[in-house]
Amino acid sequence: MQSRNSKIGLVLFTIYLIVYGGFVFLNAFAPEKMEATPIAGLNVAILYGFGLIIGAIVLSGLYGFLCREKSGSGTKEPRA
Repeated sequence: MQSRNSKIGLVLFTIYLIVYGGFVFLNAFAPEKMEATPIAGLNVAILYGFGLIIGAIVLSGLYGFLCREKSGSGTKEPRA
């Protein structure tokens, strides 16, 4: 189980790393694109930053969902 959870974590981390790398790449090599204001006067840097935050929350929820214990194993916890 630990091995499976570790693999899932690494895959999700790699996905986030690629998306974050795109943010850094744009800032470093195309800063003028980050200044564009496509939605409601907010520039791409702000939108991308919020996207990174929301993406991290979504990926952490996905990790929790994929790594949860299966509840049909036949053993019950005694009630206290």
